[in-house]
Amino acid sequence: MADFEAAKIVHENHLLLDQPLLRLPYELLRKNFRSAHWTVEKESTQVKTLLKDSATASLNGRSSPEDVLKSLDTMLAKMRGLKRKLSSYADEEARLYRQVGARVSHLSELSGMHTVDDVRYQEWSRQRLDRLLVDYLLRHGYSASAVAMADKKAMRDLVDIETFMSMNKIRKSLEDGSVAEALAWCNENKKELRKMDSNLEFMLRYQQYIELVRAQTTDKLVEAITHAKKYLIPYKDTYPREVHQAAGLLAFPPDRVARETSVSNGFLSVYVPYAALYSPDRWKELADLFVHTHNGLLALPASPLLHIALSSGLSALKTPACHGSHSAAKGSSVCPVCSTELNELARAVPYAHHSKSHVEHDLLLLPNGRVYGKAKLEDYAAKSGLPADNVKDLVTGDVYPQDKLKKVFIT
Repeated sequence: MADFEAAKIVHENHLLLDQPLLRLPYELLRKNFRSAHWTVEKESTQVKTLLKDSATASLNGRSSPEDVLKSLDTMLAKMRGLKRKLSSYADEEARLYRQVGARVSHLSELSGMHTVDDVRYQEWSRQRLDRLLVDYLLRHGYSASAVAMADKKAMRDLVDIETFMSMNKIRKSLEDGSVAEALAWCNENKKELRKMDSNLEFMLRYQQYIELVRAQTTDKLVEAITHAKKYLIPYKDTYPREVHQAAGLLAFPPDRVARETSVSNGFLSVYVPYAALYSPDRWKELADLFVHTHNGLLALPASPLLHIALSSGLSALKTPACHGSHSAAKGSSVCPVCSTELNELARAVPYAHHSKSHVEHDLLLLPNGRVYGKAKLEDYAAKSGLPADNVKDLVTGDVYPQDKLKKVFIT
């Protein structure tokens, strides 16, 4: 009975890991619909305005037939442009619905499996591992490898290649010192970012200001002041520290800050905050902030799904003994948590919570420190042809008399 319980598939627990598999396409469908709706509203408003102005001017005699024809040509061009945009939105919608169908079908296969010993489950879990590996590769920027693996396994609809490739492109542009693509992304998702109280757009504008001040030319400094009035000052109550430092930055040129912070003197503490603003490390911080915001907007977990699955597995096996001095120093070929490769990784995960104990009730402690059930020891001794008063270690093969064994009680 215990073996069946251990092998039983708890479908709810499996699906906890796969929530993003269905959630992301629906988030993207919502975004695609909003974009299409906004495009229709914008273009139709412009066409209606043109039509009204053209009709009014024609009735009042202020425009010639040629002018009316030009206005009609303009309206037709706008409508053709709208048709092309809507076609691209329709193609994206079809792709996302195809993904949803494939993912629902993939997850529904699990409902027909009830134990991990099912041959179908072995194949299904292998495909899930492939998905987790592709997700890991995409999150870390190995897009070519991820695409090659997804194509080889015929699972393009089960992974989010386009989403993560777009994310990696913007992240790379920030690491290379450009905020243009990130700002365009913020503009596309302005309403959602406002609901999240995201500071991404402000920090991007802040970095633009820093780069203008860094140039130290008269034109750039004037542009920096204009930029601050438009994009930074309106947020003085929300981000008072950053706005105050932005104002102070004008009095601290980068060469002076670098010179003063390179030596130890009484004014060093004054320059340190401005040295941090001029630091190239800020671009990496902005890239990390963008990734965090992007994942939050699309309801994606912050960590790769492979890490989450691995942590769950390690936690299920972890006991206090796994990080004892003996276990950590020597390692174990039996326990994954005690192994050299995973011992340190498992240190931060919580211990397993067991509502039932599957430990044998008749445990005996051998002189070498190993513990086995009495029935198991006696059965193994009989198969090994040992005398009735001797037992044999199932792993090491050491033989001990029964009077050297001690009863073990677990409280």
